[in-house]
Amino acid sequence: MLTIKKTGGETVGTGDYWNFVNGERVHFGAKGVLPGRSGETYHMVPPAVVLVAGPALGLAYAVFLPFIGIAMLLSLAAHKLFGGLLQSTYKGAAFSWKPSEAYLAGKKGRSRRTISKKEEEKKE
Repeated sequence: MLTIKKTGGETVGTGDYWNFVNGERVHFGAKGVLPGRSGETYHMVPPAVVLVAGPALGLAYAVFLPFIGIAMLLSLAAHKLFGGLLQSTYKGAAFSWKPSEAYLAGKKGRSRRTISKKEEEKKE
């Protein structure tokens, strides 16, 4: 039975085999072994299918490109309009805690406050 899906290391006949994960194309003029491990999959795709699919995919991209632009503009507008609200909500919910920061020497803002308080005490 003719199967379209083959795995790496498998012996195959003549034809073009495409690995859609990394875009590798292998052409065999006679029997050969597909490169790669058994986890890699290759699909036997005739060149005529590629010639038909290329313009069809290009047309789909050209048709949906304006919609992608409109979605990006709406996203930008929503971020500009409601970004401050979302940021203040996040600050209130997260208590300004950032797990990627350690604060082993304390927060910079706190040390400035303590320094200014000490200066005020010296002036009095």
